[in-house]
Amino acid sequence: MPIQTPICDFGQKAHDFELKSTDSKIVSLNDVKGENGTLIIFICNHCPYVKAITKDIVEDCSELKKIGINTVAICANDAENYPEDSFDNMVEFAKNNKFNFPYLHDETQEIAKIYDAVCTPDFFGYNKNLELHYRGRLKELKNFVPVNDGESDLFKAMKQIAETNHGPQNQIPSAGCGIKWKIN
Repeated sequence: MPIQTPICDFGQKAHDFELKSTDSKIVSLNDVKGENGTLIIFICNHCPYVKAITKDIVEDCSELKKIGINTVAICANDAENYPEDSFDNMVEFAKNNKFNFPYLHDETQEIAKIYDAVCTPDFFGYNKNLELHYRGRLKELKNFVPVNDGESDLFKAMKQIAETNHGPQNQIPSAGCGIKWKIN
């Protein structure tokens, strides 16, 4: 049974971070902030929900960049117990899927906890003031296959945020595999 994201906490401010990217640079929130909005996505390499929409994520993020919205993806999964989500495999995953945005490693899981990320994928759509206005899905999936072609829920919401600084009031939660937390 997939885990669903909570209802959007409209206006919540984005939290700063400094994490290593798959091209070995340290990337902060300020480095990825977009002129009209910022999309922060918690994903991983092994989740079937992520794999089902990775191509769509890359395409949407390419189109969002054209309207001033930058994207960053973060993997926070426990790589010791889920080796497919290791940093080296993140590098391969980003390369193989032609990521056009930074893919960051949250090795300590501190950032995922601060953001209250619950699953992969978990989308956080911020306006130009870094206020949260979207916490929904990319698009509807049935048996890990997108149901509709055309603009995704995510793209429409982020476009609205770019144009009005506010996201849609009605949002369908994202669903996926739970974040793989380290056991202390």
